[in-house]
Amino acid sequence: MSATTSRRSFLRNAAGAVAGCAFAPYFFTADAAAQDKPTSANDRFRIGSIGMRYQGSVVADKAVAHGDIVAICDVDREIAEKAKEQFGGKADLYEDYRKMLDRKDIDVITIGTPDHWHTAMVVDACRAGKDVYIEKPLTLTVDEGKLMTRVVKETGRVVQVGSWQRSDHRFRLGMELVRQGRIGQLQRVDVILGKNKTSGSFQPETPPPNLNWDVWQGQTPDVPYIKERCHYTFRWWYEYSGGQMTDWGAHHLDIAQWGIGSLPVAVKSTAKFPNVTNGYNVAVDYYAEYKYANGVVMTVADNGRNGVMFTGTDGRIFVNRGTVSGKPVEDLEQDPLPREEFKLYAHDNLDRPERMGKLDSIVNHMGNFFDCIKTREEPISDVVSQHQSVTTCHIGNISMRLGRPLQWDPEAETFIGDDEANQWLCRDQRKGFKIA
Repeated sequence: MSATTSRRSFLRNAAGAVAGCAFAPYFFTADAAAQDKPTSANDRFRIGSIGMRYQGSVVADKAVAHGDIVAICDVDREIAEKAKEQFGGKADLYEDYRKMLDRKDIDVITIGTPDHWHTAMVVDACRAGKDVYIEKPLTLTVDEGKLMTRVVKETGRVVQVGSWQRSDHRFRLGMELVRQGRIGQLQRVDVILGKNKTSGSFQPETPPPNLNWDVWQGQTPDVPYIKERCHYTFRWWYEYSGGQMTDWGAHHLDIAQWGIGSLPVAVKSTAKFPNVTNGYNVAVDYYAEYKYANGVVMTVADNGRNGVMFTGTDGRIFVNRGTVSGKPVEDLEQDPLPREEFKLYAHDNLDRPERMGKLDSIVNHMGNFFDCIKTREEPISDVVSQHQSVTTCHIGNISMRLGRPLQWDPEAETFIGDDEANQWLCRDQRKGFKIA
């Protein structure tokens, strides 16, 4: 997709682009009728939260500024019970999220599950008439993103992705400076994500009685339980995630692409892979180089200072969660960028200074989500932009795993002249958990 391709055009194309993997009917029981919304500014939204280990509970905690947690779902009973206590002890507990979605009194769903469950839950929640806050990375595969963008458009739901760096004043300022030419013509972007974890061989065990291991695996292959496959360390297995390329990459590649204002047309990558039975299998010592439709080159590496460096004909800007720096930033003292000139997101919180500045970015990001629920506008991390960003992560991983350069058509969302690579745009899905 070129930088000038409209969002409307993208959604129209995405609606018919889910090909290569047939999405068979997925289990779903909720009525898709739209639910009632709070009728006054004093009413509070009713929230159901799915996946409550660490980040899921962090997200739910930010949501309680705007509503009440009335339902909690987790396939680990101990985690669900701890979350219930954390949020006041009144929420109903579920193991099957579909039963939560059946409830007409729930307005909003927050999702903090491992990556391989994101698409099914977002699709089902939207079809049940709920608005959704979903953790990043948005999807496990490119084809899942095609489906999700179509369903969100069809249902008209508000979906905010937890790529909260878009709501951080450092990243936002840096991208405004880049896009408004304060470093001249952008030529290159360098992204540092950090190392993937390595391991030895882990031993299969009997799943703990509090965990439904079969459901935790979802669409992924049914394998013996290894505790390191589960909870946080799921990130280091390709079955469930994509390592740092989709973890930190969903944040930093999103910011890079926001600044570039275009989409990739080619990628070439190198990586080493561990050869350990029952051990972490994501790439190590990885490097990727992308070429964009507007001529910009982006590199992604695992070694160096975590963050994103933008280089143009007239200067550089570096940004991460601790700083935004470079001469164009220093020049703001003499040549400021007024708030009214911020163009990348027109209907955010810039006119509400109480939500800006040094406040926690997830508070701001969550506030943007609930504002958009009320106005029915698109949030700052909408599904189209986040599908595009995580697609860039996915095609980098595919190039690494195939061990060769790939040409990408961002309009058709397929690899050019490469049937083998296109088979990697989806994954086989386990019977009983297929997504449609």
